Amino acid sequence: MAKVLIAYSTVDGHTLGICERIAAIVRDESNDVVLSAIDDGGKIEVDAYDKIIIGASIRYGKHRPQVVDLINSSQAALESRPSAFFSVNVVARKPEKNTPETNPYLQKFLKQINWKPEHMAVFAGKIDYPRYGFMDRNAIRFIMWMTNGPTDPNAVVEFTDWDKVDEFARQFAAID
Repeated sequence: MAKVLIAYSTVDGHTLGICERIAAIVRDESNDVVLSAIDDGGKIEVDAYDKIIIGASIRYGKHRPQVVDLINSSQAALESRPSAFFSVNVVARKPEKNTPETNPYLQKFLKQINWKPEHMAVFAGKIDYPRYGFMDRNAIRFIMWMTNGPTDPNAVVEFTDWDKVDEFARQFAAID
């Protein structure tokens, strides 16, 4: 039984939901899974795990700095065992931007870090206008208007392809 860490950074909780789905599948493959929030400020002991997944969301075009800090401080551990990274962003709702090779946010992020994950994925996120504060709601509506996305201030739109999430989890669980 492998001890698997799923470390995540989330702004509105959707990335955590994706991590919980991945954890359930990885756990079903006889693994011990621990979810740990990167944003909580505590030190994550990456060395204590056999396999590692890091998942992070995008807000205003960037992953949170804590994600970069965790990766930089844990690079040796990440490179010495099976590890993966996934990004959650709404631009991935577009078919031409929903792979690691074509997603501009993931490509930009990979240039900021030295770790080159063997396994990567990009998942489309969720827009939940009623949950956002005034500034975020209007800024995101403007971005969506510019990119032909949903702008109804009452809309909750989930773009996540859960089959793609499940496949990523199954593939990672199968890695020895």
